[in-house]
Amino acid sequence: MVELFKHILHLDFEWLFSNYGTLVYCILFLIIFAETGLVVTPFLPGDSLLFTAGLFARLGYMNIAFLFMLLFIAAVLGDNTNYFIGKNIGLRILKLKVKGKNMVKQEYLSKTHLFYEKHGPKTIILARFVPIVRTFAPFVAGIAEMKYRVFLLFDLLGGAIWIGSLTFAGYFLGHFEWIRNNIEKVAIGIILLSLLPIAFELIKARTAKKS
Repeated sequence: MVELFKHILHLDFEWLFSNYGTLVYCILFLIIFAETGLVVTPFLPGDSLLFTAGLFARLGYMNIAFLFMLLFIAAVLGDNTNYFIGKNIGLRILKLKVKGKNMVKQEYLSKTHLFYEKHGPKTIILARFVPIVRTFAPFVAGIAEMKYRVFLLFDLLGGAIWIGSLTFAGYFLGHFEWIRNNIEKVAIGIILLSLLPIAFELIKARTAKKS
């Protein structure tokens, strides 16, 4: 299991296929589900994994259409699991009383609720492309009691865009020899690009604060 985890983190798809064959589909499903559905696993590869999976589909290891549908389902199920964990467990824990006082002030919970009421749809979509944030966004949406039908609609949209853009990018760019021979460099580049939305929002917030 440790060996498998090590190769997953290093995106060593050749090793995965040589040892697990078509079970790699199940492994990828579980990784995407865990990365989006469990708040304790934000460290799992997401963006780089999707791109590399698309690249190996280009090389004939997997069927790209089936891969897209499978990982789309995993991403949506993961987010929905996280949402309901936040709503049914996380919110109750935050409302527990310690020495007669709520663990978290109701004021903060109300502000979080108002934020998701106003910015929830945009947050759910954009969070898909930001490592770590995409793991916590649906969990916090549940705590904020964001309307489920709104959450589900934009989660489906965000999931389709996220899975589709990265897997198909890997698929269509996979015929370039440089990309095939430099998967680790490409993966690092994807991670850096996925951090740009955070940097942009921080700069935007700092500029607004100065104004």
